[in-house]
Amino acid sequence: MPDLKFERKYQRLHKGPVAGVDEAGRGPLAGPVVAAAVVLDPKCVPDGIDDSKALTAAKRERLCAELLACAQVGIGIASVEEIDSLNILWASMLAMHRAVDALGFAPAMVLVDGNRCPKWQHNSQWVIGGDALCLSIAAASIVAKHRRDTMMIELDALHPGYGWASNKGYGARAHQEALRTLGPTPHHRKSFAPVAQAHFDFGAPVAAE
Repeated sequence: MPDLKFERKYQRLHKGPVAGVDEAGRGPLAGPVVAAAVVLDPKCVPDGIDDSKALTAAKRERLCAELLACAQVGIGIASVEEIDSLNILWASMLAMHRAVDALGFAPAMVLVDGNRCPKWQHNSQWVIGGDALCLSIAAASIVAKHRRDTMMIELDALHPGYGWASNKGYGARAHQEALRTLGPTPHHRKSFAPVAQAHFDFGAPVAAE
């Protein structure tokens, strides 16, 4: 289970709040990428925080509500247009940057899930597998995942047939079949190969990679 070892270490070093940052939505064919930044209050940490992938949707929903009530949380989003323009890596970095900015203050240290940090002025450290090791990163993974899943459920109601309420925009077989039969929507990532092929098949212009 993730713990506060990283946070305590960097709080001692930098004498200030430590934020954990993670994103959700790098792999899907549709929808934005969403990042969250979370600064936990050690005196008020919800029970059950873990890597979002290890939790059920119901547990993520509960924990997200508790985190919004007792932690400092910032959320950042990079749109489909930004994903297609920048590529998914740099769009993810942009979403993380916006999430930290949305906290409303500059953390003394930012812990980022993965193997690189955005280009910013913050003291920061990447942590491979951080969502399973670092409690604030795990909390950020829950908030980002729940927020993005909620967005995809809302988009599913506007664009039925692609199964986004269940597949959340990932390339499930039913989603890819719908791409071939219904064509892409404005919420599809045109720079991703299956969507680019669907644009070609439907006679729509393909975005440059």
